[in-house]
Amino acid sequence: MSLRKTLALTTAAVLAAGAVSAQAVDATATTDLNFRAGPGPDYEVLGVIGANDTVAVNGCVEAANWCEVSYDGTTGWAYGEYLNVPVGSETVAISTQPESVTVETIEYEDTRAQSATAGATVGATIGALAGGPVGAIAGGALAGAALGAAADPGPQVVTYVSENPVDPVLLDGEVVVGAGIPDVVDLYDVPESDFQYVYVNGQPVIVDGERRIVRIIR
Repeated sequence: MSLRKTLALTTAAVLAAGAVSAQAVDATATTDLNFRAGPGPDYEVLGVIGANDTVAVNGCVEAANWCEVSYDGTTGWAYGEYLNVPVGSETVAISTQPESVTVETIEYEDTRAQSATAGATVGATIGALAGGPVGAIAGGALAGAALGAAADPGPQVVTYVSENPVDPVLLDGEVVVGAGIPDVVDLYDVPESDFQYVYVNGQPVIVDGERRIVRIIR
């Protein structure tokens, strides 16, 4: 199913209450970034915003850690820690709420408990992902890509992780290459490999010996 069709099916369940400002703010994704159906890590992943791609930020929840964005003609939600906006000669994460950038505050009502079409499981987070090297750093997408390339687990590891699912965990934040898995989360070994894995926020991730995500299996 295409991203456009998926978004059309989920719009009624995930749109924020209230109007969105017509004055959008352009932001750039610092890494390949999930495009979700709502403002949280437990919402369905509808697609991926490519590293260095530009999105129009329609507004953010009050904490500015999740923002409603328009991308490729469709609307969804992305994690504000990995959306950069220009401030003078620098770029900073929109989640820092820089004074020079005006973003509409969106009040969001989670209606999934009442909706039979909800595509994600509502749950409580048990911790938070540690910010990766791509978070709020200009040019950080290159750093994240370099990390993944330097620690490529290879097709055999990817196949094993895909074919051996484990109990999922829900963590605050977004899964990106370079983010760290907290110690409270159990990791699972991959036979004959130095890598481990876990299923986080709806997606299998492969991690290195320092508990950093090196591959997200989408």
